[in-house]
Amino acid sequence: MAVLDRFRLDGRVALVTGGGSGIGRAIAEALHEAGAAVVLVGRREDVLAEAAEALGGRAAAVAGDVADRRGLTTLAADAVAPFGPPDIVVHAAGLNARQSWDQVTAEAWDAQLESMLAAPFFLSRHLLPAMRERGWGRILTIASLQSVRAMPDSIPYGAAKGGVAQLTRAMAEAWGRFGVTCNAIAPGFFPTALTGPVFADADRADRLAAATCLGRNGKLDDLKGAAIFLCSPASDYITGQVLFVDGGFTAK
Repeated sequence: MAVLDRFRLDGRVALVTGGGSGIGRAIAEALHEAGAAVVLVGRREDVLAEAAEALGGRAAAVAGDVADRRGLTTLAADAVAPFGPPDIVVHAAGLNARQSWDQVTAEAWDAQLESMLAAPFFLSRHLLPAMRERGWGRILTIASLQSVRAMPDSIPYGAAKGGVAQLTRAMAEAWGRFGVTCNAIAPGFFPTALTGPVFADADRADRLAAATCLGRNGKLDDLKGAAIFLCSPASDYITGQVLFVDGGFTAK
């Protein structure tokens, strides 16, 4: 196989949670362009439908809440229906309540850890048998700068993202013997709905850009190459890793 062909995903099926917007949508676009059929999963049916229509052929939308653990069996079955069992699962769904330490509620704590830490494990486990049978699979989680750095008003979010990094390693150890790799992308600062409060403050956004080696904040297209690499045969011998796509923020 020619080296560039190893980055192709023709004939593969990818499921992307949080695929209707932001980082999830950008990764879904990349995987689709690389040849995969893509199933977008999220809570907002209208947003998902628009995103799937924008992708064009071999794209589908499945509404569901990954934080509802009791509904994951049904959600997994619905996600398999359009194109068959996924070869690739991308866990991009997430939220950040941005509460100060003394304002964190039990409900907000549970919601953040359920959607960003529990859901990647339990949903992956639902979808693992088909990957195991094929002897090939890709699981991509979305970590964060907060997997390794503390930031204000984000204790539950940081706890979840720190857990994502270790969950990724643990799943890699457990499932590598089945031909399934598990890796993570840790984005720096990118303009999304989740980071809206950050980019609404121009001075703060400028300070964050200055804290990178490249002198700028991220653009969603910056994530696409890393996603294709970690979801394709090009990364066959890479698992249990967290790739920081942060312009050198963590290196500086």
